[in-house]
Amino acid sequence: MSEDTIRLVTIGRILRRRWRLLAVLTVVGALVGYGTSVLFPPRYTASASVLLPGQWEERELLTQVDIATSSSVVDRAAATLGWRGVSGGELRDRVSATAADGNIITISGTAETPERAQQLSDRVAQQFVRFAAQIAGGSTDAGAATDPEALRQKVAETNRRITDLANAADPGRTVEGVQARTTLEKLRTSLEEAMRKLDQADPATNKATMVVMGPAARPAGEAPPTRMQFIVAGALLFFLLAVIGHLTAARTSRRLRTEPEIAAALRSALLGTVDVPGERLAHRPEGRGPRARIRRLLGLDIRWDTPTPQTSGDEAGRRIRYRRVCARLRDQLPDPRRLLVVVPDGDEIALRAAGQLVAEAESDPSPSSSSTGYPMLRVVGVSVSQPMVPDRDNESGALVVLSAGSWTAGELAGIAEACADAEHEVVGIVLADTVRARPTRSADRPRDAATPALAVGADATGGAR
Repeated sequence: MSEDTIRLVTIGRILRRRWRLLAVLTVVGALVGYGTSVLFPPRYTASASVLLPGQWEERELLTQVDIATSSSVVDRAAATLGWRGVSGGELRDRVSATAADGNIITISGTAETPERAQQLSDRVAQQFVRFAAQIAGGSTDAGAATDPEALRQKVAETNRRITDLANAADPGRTVEGVQARTTLEKLRTSLEEAMRKLDQADPATNKATMVVMGPAARPAGEAPPTRMQFIVAGALLFFLLAVIGHLTAARTSRRLRTEPEIAAALRSALLGTVDVPGERLAHRPEGRGPRARIRRLLGLDIRWDTPTPQTSGDEAGRRIRYRRVCARLRDQLPDPRRLLVVVPDGDEIALRAAGQLVAEAESDPSPSSSSTGYPMLRVVGVSVSQPMVPDRDNESGALVVLSAGSWTAGELAGIAEACADAEHEVVGIVLADTVRARPTRSADRPRDAATPALAVGADATGGAR
């Protein structure tokens, strides 16, 4: 197909002529999305924030994010939660952490219920703070004394012991006593100086004192993707696939649309193009069986890729086109002849055009007059899958009438071969085009040319034999 398949007007044509099919496929996609959501139970996500005081570089924050989701922290949280059948490895997939501005790490936990999601995020945040404090204190043992306050208590106790020893020593009576008291005072001074330096440089005091900023808020809604998102995504996916499928089918279609291609496939010359009013095509061929009813219900029995019919002139102008085709046939043939009008089965437009040609041929002066007369035409329908043309009897030629964009080169070549097998020479081709007739007043409307009732696949005779 031409580049017309990617234009917006083509998309609009699909929506206008295939809206029933698109609506059905959209509903089917929504049902598929609903079924998919059943396979994925709803999940809820809660988040807890941990504040990191002090100055932190970006790489240090990323390190703390990795620690918050490490197996050491998550396993401890799993042990404190005590959920049956849920191990630390399973919780590791449900926990995530991100670093935000202001030295804040957000820890998120996902679970089947809002309560569990809240508990998971709170426990992981608590265990993260404890584990970070242990790392800052130089030990990963949970039983180790890593609290700076405990260290200060030890120092205070040592100072008391030093005082007791100093009081027990001989208060200045002997040289040994004076030396012992001096040594103990030096030891006390060294301990106090070491504690001051420890308070100034202790990373546990400056950085590792993390604070959990309150409990996690209980989630009020499901975490994405929700059931509604599944339904909307399924409906949208099926709708887009249907539109893309129509465009792909049109792009890869092998139906012939141009006059030179059709003339080359039938190995004959084009005699002209005739117009068929579009409103007359409102009658659709009545198929039988459930498949035909489904096709009519979904609108599949009407082509969508045909261009929008152009507005034509009046009835008299359309009849002039038919008369010109008949005149070209008359001028091309040496003497009045009987011709078969071959119409592919299923081509409703061509069938009506053939009926109009027969009516115009009947209205021509008889061969006995000064004019040589139009050929006598008889319409036959030919199946494109198994083309079969009646053998040569009174007719001595075939006129092929078809609509553009309906048949492939192979199908038209099959019709040409069927005509040759029946010893009928294809004397010409007539293309039928759909147009929109201009509304006319009922009083001024000319009498419509009689169109014989033609059945596709059955013979219809026009003119005296």
